[in-house]
Order: sequence, then structure tokens, then C-alpha cells
Amino acid sequence: MAFTVVINMQRGFDTPCTPEKVFALLADVPRSASHFPKVDQLLDLGGNAFRWEMEKIAIGGYTLQQTIYACHYTADPLTMHVAWTPVPGVGNAIVQGEWTIQPKEGGGTTVSISTKGDLTVDFPSFLEFMISPLVVMEFTGMIERYLANLQQSFIAL
Repeated sequence: MAFTVVINMQRGFDTPCTPEKVFALLADVPRSASHFPKVDQLLDLGGNAFRWEMEKIAIGGYTLQQTIYACHYTADPLTMHVAWTPVPGVGNAIVQGEWTIQPKEGGGTTVSISTKGDLTVDFPSFLEFMISPLVVMEFTGMIERYLANLQQSFIAL
């Protein structure tokens, strides 16, 4: 029987890039997604909704599964806020979150992400105690890489 792994993350960083340029990149979902590691496909569903199909998760020599989910994105240039909410009934994960973009006194920008994912793992529930930490570790690593990739792009803008 399958089980659900819950992943909650809050991270932040400062960049010398202007808030307007940070917002422009993060509000452009395909452009932002191009910085995310291990994306197999990003499909535009219309209406600013996108289906994410990730590469299969492999830990060691074992393939766990492919994560698929869809989110609807909203971006408000006045508040410098980008948010995503789940599109019901798509894939094996439910993902939501937000970017908060704030100008720093003296120049630059503080960028914060808060995201939550519920991933249904199609393995027997007795393996949950072994597999859950590996899934959390894999996704945490991907988000950390995503943030590092974005930071490099912001420096170049």
C-alpha cells in the first residue's frame, strides 16, 4: 500500500539583483523552471498552469518512481509575490508555495521561498521508515540546487 511523504521547506537568500529583475525571472514559470534540476518535461496546460514531470528518482542503483504534479501560478508585480497552488487530480504529488521578493536597503533583493509537497510513494507502507528520509533528502537537494542555479542567474542579470 502506498504512503505519503510530506516535504516542507523555507529558504531565503540575498542577491545584488534588482527586485524587478528577480520578479521577472521567477514570474516566468518556464524560465524559472529551467533552473530546476531533474525536470523531464514542463507542460503548459494553459491559464498559467503547468504540469511538471520530473526525472525518475534513483537512489543508489534503485529507481523509486517519477514525480508528476501540476500547479497554477499567480504573480503580482505590485507586491512582488509569486505563488503556486495545486491543480487537483494531476499526478502523484500535491505542491504549493510562494516566492516573496523584498528590496534591501542600500540595493539588492531578499528572496524567500516557502513550499510544501505531499508526494504519494507507490511502495509498501512497511518501507516508509526507510524510503521517506531518502525522498526528503532527494527533494531537498533538488531545491537547494535550484536556489543555487537561480542565484547564479541573478548575479548575471
